[in-house]
Amino acid sequence: MLRFCLLVLFLFRKSVSPVVVVQPNVLVTSSPGKSVTLRCSISHSTANYFSWFKQVPGQAPKCILTVYAHSSQATRYGEFINDTRFEVSKNISSLNLIISKTKPSDVGTYYCGVRDYDLLLFGNGTFLDLKGSESISRSVVQQPVSAPVRPGDNATLQCTIHMETCAGDHSVYWFRHDSEESLPGIIYTYENRSDHCERSSVTGAPTQNCVYNLPKRNISPSDAGTYYCAVATCGEILFGNGTLLDISESTAQSTFPPSVCALLVSNAMCFIVITVLICIMKRSFQSKLEHPHLGTISNIFISCKTLIKVTVE
Repeated sequence: MLRFCLLVLFLFRKSVSPVVVVQPNVLVTSSPGKSVTLRCSISHSTANYFSWFKQVPGQAPKCILTVYAHSSQATRYGEFINDTRFEVSKNISSLNLIISKTKPSDVGTYYCGVRDYDLLLFGNGTFLDLKGSESISRSVVQQPVSAPVRPGDNATLQCTIHMETCAGDHSVYWFRHDSEESLPGIIYTYENRSDHCERSSVTGAPTQNCVYNLPKRNISPSDAGTYYCAVATCGEILFGNGTLLDISESTAQSTFPPSVCALLVSNAMCFIVITVLICIMKRSFQSKLEHPHLGTISNIFISCKTLIKVTVE
């Protein structure tokens, strides 16, 4: 009997077509302060529960709320628990998300999801863009390295992020672009960190300034390049102007490299040997003129050759 029931259930599952989730609007544009409706249609109502998710660049999707199949009461999660601006309008074939009093931090991609038995199905997503939010002050400033950097030195690269209104967690990335590389590469990441920030409302609007330092220890020539700081926040990614880390060789090394020193020493030794030989030859000639019985001119050259051989060895 049990096997028969399982077989009937299996055939029933196969006969029922899977739920299709459709989000008709790929892009929804509005202005801050207004209400928007993100639409989601469902092919049939065999799903157990329905959910809406939000994703911003650089972060994982976050669940906003969930509504069970036989209920109209939404359950919110995480940072949306006390945010009553997010509501749902649900019927047998749709689950629309209503966002009232929109603000710049609402910018992002929203996904409608349903659970059909043991499957979790999603729509293709709807991106919410708020026009006029560009007036919000957000900038990334990088300071140049204050002093010349030589191999073995330490340096600190600084990135300051100024943000207005859009508070909350954000992700910061450091990139390095070398002249020999075609594309910049990520070298460090701060994921969802706001503990480097100081918040203020002196200007009337809530602002926060965040400072991120990238220390470089025992610098080598391979560390040279342009370092870029980027922040993913409020549905967009902002890049700094870049900091050039130019590594110069030490003065002593650049003025007197080992090859030059060796050449100077060898030239000096040759000059000394030649000078000594000239002096010996001059004295030998003078001695020959004054004392002819001391030998012939050939003896002088033999002595010079012997001296050169001894000096070279």
